[in-house]
Amino acid sequence: MEKLLTIRQVADVTGLSVHTLRYYENIGLLSSIHRNKNGYRCYSKEDIIWIEFLNRLKATGMPINKMLEIAELRWRGDSTLTERRILLEEHYKEVQQHMIELNQNLNLLADKIVTYKVMEKNYMLNITE
Repeated sequence: MEKLLTIRQVADVTGLSVHTLRYYENIGLLSSIHRNKNGYRCYSKEDIIWIEFLNRLKATGMPINKMLEIAELRWRGDSTLTERRILLEEHYKEVQQHMIELNQNLNLLADKIVTYKVMEKNYMLNITE
């Protein structure tokens, strides 16, 4: 028998707050969360895997509305596999482009740091003369 986790346990495992987990359920990102006889949420291993996937999408900058689109397609079943793949491919390309831009900005920062070090060295030489 699979061990089900409470919302607090899931919050600890996933790094999301209890409030965020409830919010995700309210907006439809989590729609299959079972409840026990007392009405408490019970999360399965599959729920945790889905939440971790949502965390990855969020970490890569996917907007909630796109995450909702993927969630809705997921709930509709395997007939939406191609649509889900296309959405993920589009997001992948956006993330790649963002990484290129970040890398360019990082290189500019590194160049500026070198420039400041040279300027500091010249400044120190000028004030000691």
